[in-house]
Amino acid sequence: MDIQLQELIEKIKKDGVSSAESAARKIIADAEKKAASIVSDAEVKADSIIKTAKAETERMEKASEDAIAQAGRNLIISFRDGINKELSAIVNSETEKAMDKDLLKKLIPETVKAWSANPDADNISVLLPAKDLKVLEASLKIALKAKISKGLVIKSDASLSAGFRIGSKNGSAFYDFSAEEVAALFSAYLNPKTTEIMKKAAAGIAEEEPKPVVIEEKKPAASKAKKTVAKPAAKSRAKTTKETK
Repeated sequence: MDIQLQELIEKIKKDGVSSAESAARKIIADAEKKAASIVSDAEVKADSIIKTAKAETERMEKASEDAIAQAGRNLIISFRDGINKELSAIVNSETEKAMDKDLLKKLIPETVKAWSANPDADNISVLLPAKDLKVLEASLKIALKAKISKGLVIKSDASLSAGFRIGSKNGSAFYDFSAEEVAALFSAYLNPKTTEIMKKAAAGIAEEEPKPVVIEEKKPAASKAKKTVAKPAAKSRAKTTKETK
């Protein structure tokens, strides 16, 4: 009886331990599976975060480069426009100065002569600024006496600051030699030239590579070593040895 009871106890223990071990293995397997799933999810999320961060960094870098390039273009355009404006102001000023009474006294009769060579030219009028007309009227009437007798009219025009206009009285055709128009012709030539020069200059700047800065190391000054007199010291040591003996 005792033997049977002992065997039953042993069987119960064995079955309980086996069941516990099986449950433990299942728990461990489930835990490992869950841990692997968590790690896998974390890796996927980490990769996604890295890719998003990389894409955002590239986007910001591209946006920064575009902004810098646009700012550079705006600066060049602004500088070019400023130069063109200054050049136009200089051209206007110098052209107006060039249109003095001496030039007009020679240029107007020659222009009238060239205009009159046209067989359709008739009823010609010459327009001048009021200030120039006062100064030049007498001399022009002498130089253009024959043309005036044929209907040429010389009069002032309030819209002119310098130079002159010549054309038919009805305004159907005219040549504009005003300072503004002559200056505009010069400016129309200069502005594209200025733009071309600035483009070449900008291209030259872009092609230049920064030169490396070479820092020269300064060599320390050689120190003068003191000369040691070895021989007298040797003689002194020898003398001392003899005396000791």
